[in-house]
Amino acid sequence: MAESRLPVSVNSRPQEIDLGPLSDFIGFALRNAQEASFRAFARRVETAGLKPGQFAALMVIHHNPGLTQMDLAQAIARDKSTVTPLIQDLQRLDLIERKPSEQDRRRNTLRLTPAGERALAGLMTHAEAHDRRLDAIVGEHKALFLSLLKRVNAEL
Repeated sequence: MAESRLPVSVNSRPQEIDLGPLSDFIGFALRNAQEASFRAFARRVETAGLKPGQFAALMVIHHNPGLTQMDLAQAIARDKSTVTPLIQDLQRLDLIERKPSEQDRRRNTLRLTPAGERALAGLMTHAEAHDRRLDAIVGEHKALFLSLLKRVNAEL
């Protein structure tokens, strides 16, 4: 059984919170690990002013120029209500361009701007360093760990 206590600060005093059965729930551990990874990545790229979700969007758009907003939402596991503000932010920062699709004018296609390509290239250095840190944590079990995460994603 995993440790069921989580150290937290309450009113500036260290205190342990009993998590009960949550400490053995895979979903809870996944969420906490994701948040820890996102916070670490965000600290690493804070000077660039971009968030991990924006980096993921830029990467997917770079590798799939002309994809639709809905395709992007699916690829980065976002729903329409959160991908639209993300797209608007990236467009406002002049990192992407959004144009009506030639096949279906009701849909928008996405491409990186030259500034978006430069931003992505700069972020890649940080992303690779962050991933090396995660590799060190997971160690020789990386292939198994990724396989299990992908299986959870596919089956849920």
